[in-house]
Amino acid sequence: MEKKPGDNPKRQELLEAVYSSGRELSTAAVMFHAKLSELRGLSATEGKAIDILLRFGPMTAGEFGEHSGLAPASVTGLMQRLESKGVARRVRHDGDKRKVLIELVGDQVAAAMPYFVDFMGGLAGLLEGYSDDELRVIADFSAKAARIQQDAAVRLDAASGGNKHDDGGRAPNPR
Repeated sequence: MEKKPGDNPKRQELLEAVYSSGRELSTAAVMFHAKLSELRGLSATEGKAIDILLRFGPMTAGEFGEHSGLAPASVTGLMQRLESKGVARRVRHDGDKRKVLIELVGDQVAAAMPYFVDFMGGLAGLLEGYSDDELRVIADFSAKAARIQQDAAVRLDAASGGNKHDDGGRAPNPR
Protein backbone atom coordinates (compact mmCIF):
# COMPACT_ATOMS: atom_id res chain seq x y z
CA MET A 1 0.00 0.00 0.00
CA GLU A 2 1.31 3.43 -0.98
CA LYS A 3 1.74 5.93 1.85
CA LYS A 4 0.01 9.29 1.29
CA PRO A 5 1.18 12.60 2.74
CA GLY A 6 -2.02 12.81 4.80
CA ASP A 7 -1.20 9.49 6.51
CA ASN A 8 1.54 11.11 8.61
CA PRO A 9 0.01 11.90 12.04
CA LYS A 10 2.76 14.42 12.90
CA ARG A 11 2.07 16.33 9.67
CA GLN A 12 -1.67 16.22 10.36
CA GLU A 13 -0.98 17.76 13.78
CA LEU A 14 1.09 20.51 12.18
CA LEU A 15 -1.57 21.19 9.55
CA GLU A 16 -4.25 21.41 12.25
CA ALA A 17 -2.03 23.84 14.20
CA VAL A 18 -1.65 26.02 11.08
CA TYR A 19 -5.41 25.97 10.38
CA SER A 20 -6.21 26.72 14.03
CA SER A 21 -3.71 29.58 14.29
CA GLY A 22 -5.02 30.96 11.00
CA ARG A 23 -8.54 31.04 12.42
CA GLU A 24 -7.28 32.76 15.56
CA LEU A 25 -5.39 35.34 13.49
CA SER A 26 -8.40 35.96 11.27
CA THR A 27 -10.70 36.50 14.25
CA ALA A 28 -8.19 38.75 16.00
CA ALA A 29 -7.73 40.82 12.83
CA VAL A 30 -11.48 41.25 12.29
CA MET A 31 -12.06 42.22 15.92
CA PHE A 32 -9.10 44.65 15.96
CA HIS A 33 -10.21 46.39 12.77
CA ALA A 34 -13.84 46.51 13.92
CA LYS A 35 -12.75 48.25 17.15
CA LEU A 36 -10.36 50.54 15.28
CA SER A 37 -13.13 51.57 12.89
CA GLU A 38 -15.57 52.08 15.76
CA LEU A 39 -13.09 54.38 17.53
CA ARG A 40 -12.88 56.45 14.33
CA GLY A 41 -16.67 56.62 13.94
CA LEU A 42 -16.70 54.17 11.02
CA SER A 43 -18.17 50.77 10.30
CA ALA A 44 -15.71 47.92 9.80
CA THR A 45 -16.44 47.99 6.06
CA GLU A 46 -15.79 51.74 5.93
CA GLY A 47 -12.46 51.24 7.72
CA LYS A 48 -11.37 48.54 5.28
CA ALA A 49 -12.58 50.67 2.34
CA ILE A 50 -10.14 53.35 3.49
CA ASP A 51 -7.41 50.70 3.61
CA ILE A 52 -8.17 49.64 0.02
CA LEU A 53 -7.99 53.26 -1.16
CA LEU A 54 -4.73 53.76 0.77
CA ARG A 55 -3.15 50.69 -0.84
CA PHE A 56 -4.37 51.15 -4.41
CA GLY A 57 -5.04 54.89 -4.70
CA PRO A 58 -8.01 56.64 -6.30
CA MET A 59 -10.19 54.32 -8.37
CA THR A 60 -13.56 54.02 -10.04
CA ALA A 61 -16.48 52.38 -8.24
CA GLY A 62 -16.08 49.36 -10.54
CA GLU A 63 -12.42 49.01 -9.65
CA PHE A 64 -13.29 49.37 -5.98
CA GLY A 65 -15.83 46.56 -6.39
CA GLU A 66 -13.13 44.34 -7.89
CA HIS A 67 -10.74 45.01 -4.99
CA SER A 68 -13.40 44.69 -2.28
CA GLY A 69 -15.74 42.05 -3.65
CA LEU A 70 -18.72 44.32 -2.93
CA ALA A 71 -21.68 44.50 -5.28
CA PRO A 72 -22.16 47.79 -7.19
CA ALA A 73 -25.11 48.93 -5.03
CA SER A 74 -23.06 48.33 -1.89
CA VAL A 75 -20.12 50.31 -3.32
CA THR A 76 -22.42 53.25 -4.07
CA GLY A 77 -23.87 53.27 -0.55
CA LEU A 78 -20.45 52.84 1.01
CA MET A 79 -18.98 55.76 -0.96
CA GLN A 80 -21.92 57.96 0.04
CA ARG A 81 -21.28 57.17 3.71
CA LEU A 82 -17.52 57.82 3.37
CA GLU A 83 -18.30 61.17 1.73
CA SER A 84 -20.79 62.10 4.44
CA LYS A 85 -18.11 61.33 7.07
CA GLY A 86 -15.59 63.51 5.24
CA VAL A 87 -13.01 60.78 4.55
CA ALA A 88 -13.53 60.35 0.79
CA ARG A 89 -14.91 62.18 -2.20
CA ARG A 90 -15.82 61.49 -5.80
CA VAL A 91 -13.93 63.46 -8.46
CA ARG A 92 -13.85 63.45 -12.26
CA HIS A 93 -11.09 61.37 -13.84
CA ASP A 94 -8.46 63.65 -15.43
CA GLY A 95 -8.03 61.48 -18.51
CA ASP A 96 -11.67 60.49 -19.06
CA LYS A 97 -14.29 62.98 -17.90
CA ARG A 98 -17.00 60.28 -18.15
CA LYS A 99 -15.38 58.41 -15.25
CA VAL A 100 -15.61 59.28 -11.58
CA LEU A 101 -12.85 58.35 -9.15
CA ILE A 102 -13.15 57.74 -5.44
CA GLU A 103 -10.29 59.33 -3.49
CA LEU A 104 -9.46 59.86 0.15
CA VAL A 105 -9.69 63.25 1.83
CA GLY A 106 -7.08 64.27 4.38
CA ASP A 107 -4.31 62.17 5.83
CA GLN A 108 -6.06 58.92 6.72
CA VAL A 109 -2.77 57.28 7.72
CA ALA A 110 -2.11 59.97 10.32
CA ALA A 111 -5.71 59.72 11.56
CA ALA A 112 -5.38 55.98 12.20
CA MET A 113 -1.72 55.84 13.30
CA PRO A 114 -2.27 56.47 17.03
CA TYR A 115 -4.36 53.30 17.17
CA PHE A 116 -1.65 51.21 15.49
CA VAL A 117 1.43 52.21 17.53
CA ASP A 118 1.01 49.57 20.24
CA PHE A 119 0.04 46.80 17.81
CA MET A 120 2.84 47.54 15.34
CA GLY A 121 5.40 47.68 18.16
CA GLY A 122 4.34 44.23 19.32
CA LEU A 123 4.43 42.89 15.79
CA ALA A 124 7.89 44.35 15.16
CA GLY A 125 9.14 42.68 18.33
CA LEU A 126 7.69 39.35 17.24
CA LEU A 127 9.25 39.55 13.78
CA GLU A 128 12.69 40.26 15.25
CA GLY A 129 12.77 36.63 16.39
CA TYR A 130 12.66 35.30 12.82
CA SER A 131 15.50 34.92 10.32
CA ASP A 132 15.34 36.57 6.91
CA ASP A 133 14.58 33.17 5.33
CA GLU A 134 11.75 32.56 7.81
CA LEU A 135 10.35 36.03 7.11
CA ARG A 136 10.33 35.24 3.38
CA VAL A 137 8.33 32.07 4.08
CA ILE A 138 5.89 33.96 6.33
CA ALA A 139 5.43 36.72 3.74
CA ASP A 140 4.98 34.18 0.95
CA PHE A 141 2.43 32.16 2.93
CA SER A 142 0.50 35.27 3.99
CA ALA A 143 0.31 36.63 0.43
CA LYS A 144 -0.78 33.28 -1.01
CA ALA A 145 -3.32 32.67 1.78
CA ALA A 146 -4.78 36.15 1.21
CA ARG A 147 -5.16 35.42 -2.52
CA ILE A 148 -6.88 32.09 -1.79
CA GLN A 149 -9.30 33.84 0.58
CA GLN A 150 -9.99 36.64 -1.93
CA ASP A 151 -10.69 34.06 -4.64
CA ALA A 152 -13.01 32.17 -2.27
CA ALA A 153 -14.89 35.43 -1.59
CA VAL A 154 -15.35 35.96 -5.33
CA ARG A 155 -16.75 32.42 -5.65
CA LEU A 156 -19.11 33.06 -2.71
CA ASP A 157 -20.29 36.23 -4.42
CA ALA A 158 -20.88 34.39 -7.68
CA ALA A 159 -22.76 31.59 -5.88
CA SER A 160 -25.00 34.16 -4.17
CA GLY A 161 -25.67 35.95 -7.45
CA GLY A 162 -23.94 39.07 -6.16
CA ASN A 163 -26.79 39.60 -3.70
CA LYS A 164 -24.93 40.88 -0.68
CA HIS A 165 -24.61 43.99 1.43
CA ASP A 166 -21.76 45.53 3.36
CA ASP A 167 -22.03 45.83 7.14
CA GLY A 168 -22.78 49.54 7.29
CA GLY A 169 -25.81 49.90 5.11
CA ARG A 170 -29.36 48.70 5.12
CA ALA A 171 -30.64 46.10 2.72
CA PRO A 172 -32.82 47.63 0.02
CA ASN A 173 -36.51 47.88 0.79
CA PRO A 174 -38.18 45.01 -1.14
CA ARG A 175 -41.20 47.20 -2.07
